[in-house]
Parts: sequence; structure tokens; C-alpha cells
Amino acid sequence: MDIKAFKMDGLGNDFVIIDNRSNQIHLSNEQIVKICNREFIGCDQLIIIKDNSETDASVEFFNSDGSPSGACGNGTRCVADLLSKEKKKNSITVTTESGNLNSKILGNNMVTTQIGVARTEWHKIPLSKNLDTKNLNIKILDSDNKEFFGGMAINVGNPHLIFFIKNLEKFNIEKIGPQLEVHEFFPEKCNVTIAEVVNKNLIKVKVWERGAGLTKACGTAACATAMAGKLNNLTEDKVDIQFRSGILNISIDDQNMIHMKGPVSNIQDIEIKL
Repeated sequence: MDIKAFKMDGLGNDFVIIDNRSNQIHLSNEQIVKICNREFIGCDQLIIIKDNSETDASVEFFNSDGSPSGACGNGTRCVADLLSKEKKKNSITVTTESGNLNSKILGNNMVTTQIGVARTEWHKIPLSKNLDTKNLNIKILDSDNKEFFGGMAINVGNPHLIFFIKNLEKFNIEKIGPQLEVHEFFPEKCNVTIAEVVNKNLIKVKVWERGAGLTKACGTAACATAMAGKLNNLTEDKVDIQFRSGILNISIDDQNMIHMKGPVSNIQDIEIKL
């Protein structure tokens, strides 16, 4: 089977995008995993574009382990840029599992997407039981084996666990992430973020993505971290989230709607031979 597809990334968070509007390609879990494998094509998430009569398109996201993602901020921005070039318009709305997401194409490879309102109720994250979502009192260890207790749970289309710590470099996300992704409090697993507040308008982060592992950037993690920072009075309504590969600009409006602005790559045409 030969599949025409696209490769794009947002801050190095990369995607294979398959346009299924004119084709009816049905991929198995094994085929998704194969496409995402970096020894084959390679990507953090696989994205499927489908027809939708009410919006510009429907979009499905799959992690590199084949599991559904539910939401993907950087992926949504990439798809919006792709569709805007096809439809020759600068405003794009796509339907996702977490609702309709509106994006605006700003030029110079910059796209802003309205991600929605965060959910902080325990059963909407979801957690396995009624807990204080602002502090789950989960233990993590730094590089000196010092204990730190905390962790805020928040959902922005997918579940996130965020720790605000003093020194980002003292925490190994590649060790902490896989342990906490499958923590008993999170029946649907979770994305794990270690965050250092530099000032009211800047947070540095390391992220472990549910079902994808260590990625160069994660849009929904940036949104969840910004909202968590605001709820804990650590940051302002506008905050830059700094990954190793660059920055996403997050703003939260009067209705607590989260908006994410950042760069997308040029579009690369690829062919997948399965």
C-alpha cells in the first residue's frame, strides 16, 4: 500500500499527516506504530484528516505507540497551516475529539490556535478518585535524591500532571516521565511536565508525552502549564513556555479560553510504502 502524506513539525514536535478526505485508508495499530517508528518514517504523532460538513475538516491524533491522543496543540496548528494553503484562507476550524478548534494563520509560518477551556474537576481529568487536583502530593526525586511532593492535574483535551520546581536541570524527565505516565491516579495515563517559573511571563519546561515519550515540544503541555501557573498565581495571563527547541506563546482570555501561538515548519510531501 502506497500512501501520500505530509511531514510537518511545530518546534521539532513532528507529525506525519495523512489526508483521508478523498481516500479511505484504514490503518491498524501496528501500521500506525510502524509509521511513527524513526527507523521507518518517524514522528511523535500520526494525524488523520477526515471530511467534515460543518468545519474545514475533522482531525484524529495517534501517539507513536498507536494509542489515540485526544488532543494535540502543535499538530492542530500544523493541520491548520496545511488546510489554509489548500483553501486559501487565513482562518481554519477543525473538529477534534475535544471539540472544534479555531486557528488563525498569521504569516511567516506562525499560527495561533484556540485550544479551549481547561478542566480541573477530578472526574473530568479524569482521576481514579476524588483528590485535590491542585496538589496530588505525588513524590518525585531530584538528581541529589531529594524528595519533592506536589503535582497539579489539569485537562486541556488530554490529562496533564505538572510539577513546579526551583531548578529544572535537577530533574530527569526521562526517568520521572515513564513512571508517572502510568500513575494509579490517572486511569487514562497522563502527560508529565516539570516546570520552572523564571518570572511571571516565562516558564521553562521538560515534557514526557503520554504514548509518545520524550518530545521536543508539546502544545497541550504548554497550555496546561500556563493555566496551572495562573491558577497558582505564579504567572500572568500571557506567558511564554520555553522548550529546548523554542518558545510557545500562551495567552488566557477573560473567559479562561487558552490560545497558543507558535511556529510551524514548511510542508514536506512524503510517500509511505506499507
